[in-house]
Amino acid sequence: MLVDANLLLFATDETNSFHAAAKAWLTERLNGARRVGLPWQTLGAFLRLATHPRVFAEPLTPVQAWARVSDWLASDVAWIPAPGVRHPDLLGELVRRHEIRGNLVPDAQLAALALEHGLTVCSADTDFARFHEIHWENPVGGPPRAADPAGGA
Repeated sequence: MLVDANLLLFATDETNSFHAAAKAWLTERLNGARRVGLPWQTLGAFLRLATHPRVFAEPLTPVQAWARVSDWLASDVAWIPAPGVRHPDLLGELVRRHEIRGNLVPDAQLAALALEHGLTVCSADTDFARFHEIHWENPVGGPPRAADPAGGA
């Protein structure tokens, strides 16, 4: 599985309505048997948003935010999937096929990483539904959605 930043933020932010579900889901996964992909893109987005005073009324300090990242990475099942040699072609194809621009670029990057490694994207961001090529699961707000082999959305 490949975890998106929104689940990390929900698991951290006690004021968020998805906090309990996200925290339980993340804790269960990090204590489970399956590998949990935490790419640097996801961790960087978490650090950027969790410490931002315009995003949170009481943002984490950089030390607090990095401590969370360190704790997650200390799990025996956590790993950092990196883009490989196929990544540029996969990302380029997603950008062209779905006419990706603006704020959807990071989603396309995660989708390409998931395709390259054969992973399910775990995110509450419904924008991932546009990528029929991937498996996407929203663990805090809906049933999982598998990729459509016929190529439909």
